[in-house]
Amino acid sequence: MTSRQQATRALLRSAGILPVVTVEDIAQTIAVATALARGGLTAIEVTLRSPIAMQALGVLKREVPQLAIGAGTVRTVAQAHQVLEQGVDFIVTPGTPAALAGELARLPLPVVPGSATPTEMMALMDLGFDAVKLFPASVVGGLAMIKALAGPLPDLVLCPTGGINESNALDFLRQPNVACVGGSWMVPADWIGAGKFDLVEQSALRARALLDTLASLNSRADG
Repeated sequence: MTSRQQATRALLRSAGILPVVTVEDIAQTIAVATALARGGLTAIEVTLRSPIAMQALGVLKREVPQLAIGAGTVRTVAQAHQVLEQGVDFIVTPGTPAALAGELARLPLPVVPGSATPTEMMALMDLGFDAVKLFPASVVGGLAMIKALAGPLPDLVLCPTGGINESNALDFLRQPNVACVGGSWMVPADWIGAGKFDLVEQSALRARALLDTLASLNSRADG
């Protein structure tokens, strides 16, 4: 395993739950990230779905250094290099066509490439990726698919995203081949738009509690 892939796995396992955030202004961005950090989460994925997203990534690196800052919804080679210039800690893609995959494999930072089928996953593994995003997880098979993948692809770890929420996150996290889950249930657009960052913090605290429960369950199993 390369040092970059080791770093990717370590980042995902350390985060456990990855909030997927879309923001519309810089002040909002800082407030959301700060609330997540106060709630005990350690990473954030800011999607490139708004005009200010690229700028927001650079701001977060300066203003909320306690979080690992990730760029999400990276769809092109150009975007990958642009977010790299913003100093992001990791990159996440919704899917990974061949040209993008080849370029991402050459970048020096952790990358979580998106995939939806075993064929896509195997192609990414051929490029050296052994940690991938499963998206949209609930649509392409959910827990049943994740369990089925563990047999033929035992060296692959997953970050399922799409359809994960507070009520089912622990079920996904308990799967041995799941390193992290992504979701936006902690950061719904209506809370962010209304400035209800206290609710974001409370939801992050509950997400942190899920991770603490998982650690307790794993400890009992190891004991």
